[in-house]
Amino acid sequence: MPTAQLNGITTNYLLEGDGPETVVLINGLADDLASWDFQVPALLEAGYRVLRFDNRGIGASDKPAGPYTSRMLADDAKALVDQLGITDFHLMGVSMGGMIAEEYALAYASDLRSLTLACTYGTPDPFCLQMFAMWADIAKKIDVPFVMRDVMLWAFTGPFFENFPAEAAEFSEAMAALDMTEEAYLSQLNVIQQHDALERLTSLDVPTFVLAGEEDILIPVRLSRRLQEAIPGSKWGTVPGGHACMWEFPDQFNTAFIDYLRSTSR
Repeated sequence: MPTAQLNGITTNYLLEGDGPETVVLINGLADDLASWDFQVPALLEAGYRVLRFDNRGIGASDKPAGPYTSRMLADDAKALVDQLGITDFHLMGVSMGGMIAEEYALAYASDLRSLTLACTYGTPDPFCLQMFAMWADIAKKIDVPFVMRDVMLWAFTGPFFENFPAEAAEFSEAMAALDMTEEAYLSQLNVIQQHDALERLTSLDVPTFVLAGEEDILIPVRLSRRLQEAIPGSKWGTVPGGHACMWEFPDQFNTAFIDYLRSTSR
């Protein structure tokens, strides 16, 4: 897989397809670029070129000392697209990736053809902050894979475990085998703890789609709705599932996303 040297780190990325429009995907907390495996085939089939990459701290990208911030990771994304010569693109971020995408849009709006923010918020509420503090404590006292196994219970809906036990077991095993150091995890966790863009987003002038899983209890749907209401002219949509709707209901997630992309094409 190719790499790029930027902002003092090595970033692992994958650029696929040869469509006239490019979609850039930004991953969530503790997720590498493979987290988009259920989306990329549909995007390629729809005729888009797709860029995905490992944020600093995860996968094959470097894991420098933190803490990290959403603006720092947005600047990494900016350096990568500039190095690859990508302009006028569609940006999608999910969960932590959505927060990074918000900062990207605020700093570099002229780069974007559209912005999609999935399962994310503009600023956390006390419930989320207490949950994230618990994750930090668990990571320090036990380990990161244990945290991620617990997060999985928040991310998928109850029927997923009942109706797809083999798939649920596969996801759980993947979480248990996560290769991420405590320092890197806490550095990325800081992104979602400190992110605060809601008030600044009221001046955003980029076509925006905010998408949520109908049963998301990890980042509550009301926070995603609050985000959408803050961004002038933004569109709202929901799909079945919870925080992991992109994996639990990929067809519905992909359809909603691609339909929005097509509505912004010129």
